[in-house]
Parts: sequence; structure tokens; C-alpha cells
Amino acid sequence: MGLGDMRQAIGAHAQAKESINPPRRKLIIERRRNLFDIGWSALWEYRELGYILVWRDITVRYKQTAIGVAWVLLQPLMMMLIFTVVFGKMAKMPSDGIWYPAFSMTGLLPWIYFSQAVSRAGESVVANANMVRKIYFPRLWLPLATVLSPLVDFALAMILLFGLLIYAGIPLTWKVVTLPAFILLAMLTALGLCLFTSALHAKYRDVGHTIPFVIQIWMYLTPIVYPVSLVPEQWRWLYGLNPMVGVIEGFRWALLGRAAPDPVVMVESIVVLFAVITAGLVYFRQMERQFADIV
Repeated sequence: MGLGDMRQAIGAHAQAKESINPPRRKLIIERRRNLFDIGWSALWEYRELGYILVWRDITVRYKQTAIGVAWVLLQPLMMMLIFTVVFGKMAKMPSDGIWYPAFSMTGLLPWIYFSQAVSRAGESVVANANMVRKIYFPRLWLPLATVLSPLVDFALAMILLFGLLIYAGIPLTWKVVTLPAFILLAMLTALGLCLFTSALHAKYRDVGHTIPFVIQIWMYLTPIVYPVSLVPEQWRWLYGLNPMVGVIEGFRWALLGRAAPDPVVMVESIVVLFAVITAGLVYFRQMERQFADIV
């Protein structure tokens, strides 16, 4: 056998071996160029992992519960009834001429979504410590999953809200088409806080005890049980620094047909929202390299 024949035989053998045992795909992890290098392509490539994380969160939440997903409707309904009795009847809180149960419910639903996302995000990195230590995947999917999974609860609770509006005789107008924009603002607000809380909790475990306390205080600094018109005008610029103010005011404008939100408050809320998102992404990406060592 000549040298040329031997090379052909070796090449054929190598091709046959590769067809039986194909080479493993190599994963190359490159150093980030800067803190703003988010890695969107990696997030998209691992989107199936994101679907799994979201679905796991949804199924585990109501596993072995007596009434199952009925909790999604029971929680806002009970809170709306309590707020109506305490703030609407006893405290005589104004509601800009809107039936108080509908007024409070339109503020409660985006707030419940926001509070659930932020509360669950605190433990998202620590709860998945085994994954973080053993395999590579974009860690951003952990807080992202906690932002996406409560949307299922939110969508089901919106059915309750629309039923309440029909019962109260409040007609829907063209403004309802803007509702997805305000839902997106609520998601981005939650994501900005989730990036901070998930990264902070991985390093400082007492953050998990702080989050419920901060959420409870934050609720009363948000126009859920009272209208923005109750805030003195000279202090509204400071009040508008709360990004959830713009979200809830937008919900009420879109669903209740009330007057347009204060433009100063809306602009401030949106500016603060994007500042929080940017800072949250930078901080999370900076802490991400330490997760495997500290969780």
C-alpha cells in the first residue's frame, strides 16, 4: 500500500469514527469587554432554560395546595375588601369619584405583581446554588424568571378586575389599548429591583429579612389606597421618584377613564425606572462573577 493510499485509509477511518462518536460541542466563555456587555445572545441561546425556570416556579407554587390557583383570585379579593372597609368606609379616603373597590383593585393588581416578583427574586440565586456552582448558564435568567412567572397570576387576576368593572358599570374606552405599555413598565420596574435584591441576597443573607419590611412600607408610599391628588402639589416631584406611582396612575387612566396622570410624575417615574434598570444590570453583572464562591 502506497503512502497516498494509507492517508486515504486514515482519513476514511477518522470520518467513520466521527460519525459514530461526533465531537463534543465546545463552550468558550469569553471575558466581558465592559460592565454594559449584557450578553443578549447568550440569554437567547439559553431561552429554553428560562422557560424551564418559569414553568418550575409556577408549578411548585401551587403544588399540594388545597385550593390551587384560586389563591390568585383570593389574595387581591380579600385585600380589596379590607381596604374598602378600612380606608374607604372608616377612613373615608377619597377616590377621585370612582367606586372605591374598583379604585383600590386597579392599584392592587400591579402592586401585588411587583411585590411578588421582588420578594421571590431575593432568593433566586441562593435557591439555585447547585446550578450556579456546577454549570454555566446566563445568571440573568434567575431574576428574569422571577419577573416572568408572576405574570400568569397577574393575567388571571385581571379577569377578576374586568368582572369588577363590568359590575360597577365602568365602561372600557380606547385607553385600554395602552394597558400593555403600563404592564411593561411594571415588569421593568420589578426587574430593576430584582437584579439588586438577587445579587445582594447572595452576599448578604439578611437582605431576605429586609425585603418584606421594605415592600410593606413602600406600599403605603404608593397610591394604592389613596389618589395622587391627595399628595400636596409642592411634594409631588418627590413623590414621583417612586417608579410604581407612574405604573399605577397609568393603570387607572387606562381602565377607569379618569383624567390623565400628572405628566411630571409620569416623566419622573419613567426616568427613575430606567436609571434603576441600568444600575441593576451593572451591579448584577459585577457581582455575577462571585456567585459560585459565595452562594
